[in-house]
Amino acid sequence: MTKSANDVVITGIGIVTSQGVGTEPHVKLLTAAEAPEVRIETERFAPYPIHPLPEIDWSEQIPKRGDQRQMENWQRLGVFAAGLALDDAGLKDDLDACGSMDMIVAAGGGERDINVDSLIVDEALKRNDRERLLNEKLTTELRPTLFLAQLSNLLAGNISIVHKVTGSSRTFMGEEAAGISAVETAFARIKAGQSTHTLVGGAFSAERLDIVLLFEAIQAHATGAWHPIWSRAAENGGGMILGSVGAFLVLESREYAEARGARIYATIDAIGGDRGNRDEGRLEARLKDLAQPAAHLDPQSTVVFSGTSGFHDLVRRERKFLETELAARPVRAFGGLVGHGVEAQFPVGMALAALALGHGAEIPPFDPAESPMTAPAKAAVVTTIGHARGEGIAVLAAE
Repeated sequence: MTKSANDVVITGIGIVTSQGVGTEPHVKLLTAAEAPEVRIETERFAPYPIHPLPEIDWSEQIPKRGDQRQMENWQRLGVFAAGLALDDAGLKDDLDACGSMDMIVAAGGGERDINVDSLIVDEALKRNDRERLLNEKLTTELRPTLFLAQLSNLLAGNISIVHKVTGSSRTFMGEEAAGISAVETAFARIKAGQSTHTLVGGAFSAERLDIVLLFEAIQAHATGAWHPIWSRAAENGGGMILGSVGAFLVLESREYAEARGARIYATIDAIGGDRGNRDEGRLEARLKDLAQPAAHLDPQSTVVFSGTSGFHDLVRRERKFLETELAARPVRAFGGLVGHGVEAQFPVGMALAALALGHGAEIPPFDPAESPMTAPAKAAVVTTIGHARGEGIAVLAAE
């Protein structure tokens, strides 16, 4: 493909998963000779397994303890991953570049005060005037800052405060679709010449009782021990295993990146997102349309980073789609390795794909059902199908 000034290139990657902090441990797992070991927590939220955070020294990217204390864990994780991306791009200490850098964040709705929730439920069992009870407890039990701490755009605000990224700012909500829209919007703005460099990504904290409850309410969460994502059985729950993850990317126009001598991991050739009714093959039709830019790619040197959630019906449908429309291209379901990251799922897939392309990796299978690679990765396809709605596909190429 002919290079142009407005090509969208990835120059910085900040990633935190159960596999480790930063690019180094993730490059190791992408270039290893055999499947990496899965890190899973089965006791704290039993019977629901979770991919937990690794050990993190928050002060490496959030030096002020006061800043750390006023954030919830998902915000700390996002700010930390954003700092890693800026460091990796060589822009962390460039005040002019950060001052003009755009920012697009995928965020959830904040964390809940579990103790207050439990108090309300317990009291509601003893009273019939539950509307009055709710108002009483909300005005007397919640700390005044909780409502502010739950504002989704505070993740972007904290990144601005800590890392001095003060260009335009956008925040998307809407589960997996938020992560897809965030990266898609950043891509489109740079491609159109409306932005030269953008920080984009998201974070998700899985180690929360309220989140586990939300997914179990729709019978989505797996139970018991960890099982490979392509072969999870209905007798072990809904199939989804959540993971605490944070992933941010620095995207730049080729012209801007080359002018400052930046290292380029990969180019984003195409990206698209969609949503709608999934009945009667409509999901497959949309995926086929989104995957068109990948149709010409050489199967031997193309890897598919599948963001499949583990939700049984969707796993079956995505696998059939991949076998039909992207046949012979090796697939790596990263959610089976690091867990499902909801808003951050698509950014995590983009980060892993860029690392694989930047290092010409022959990625080992993440799952016994996956076939080995026979050539270094020169192109990558990233998929994410939301557990309830929304789907997206990106196509990346090595430099």
